[in-house]
Amino acid sequence: MDDRIHGALQGKEVVVDITTTGRRTGRRRRMEIWFHNIEGRIIITGTPGPRGWLANLAANPEFTLHLKGAVRADLPARARLITDSAERRAIMAAPETGWYRGQVDSIDRLVEGSPMVEVVFTD
Repeated sequence: MDDRIHGALQGKEVVVDITTTGRRTGRRRRMEIWFHNIEGRIIITGTPGPRGWLANLAANPEFTLHLKGAVRADLPARARLITDSAERRAIMAAPETGWYRGQVDSIDRLVEGSPMVEVVFTD
């Protein structure tokens, strides 16, 4: 990964696109999403509730993360679903996820119901 891409993943521009493979249709689907760099790990999460993108990644974890800000790149990746409650709590307690804490009545709701994956780059 070159320095430009590494710099773009530091969290200053958190809006990216991801392309997943549909769990039922097998079709590629591109959508806009936020990511967070938490202690050097790229995390995609959200407020509690079901998400099509998460179901797609659970069925087929290979996807593409598209940088679309000052740096443009298509990065092959694999999603690691984060299911361990202690790991989920640490992520939702991080400063980078403060916005989500303001959207619900307790961090417990975020830990229990938020979609959450770590992006593992494969190239």
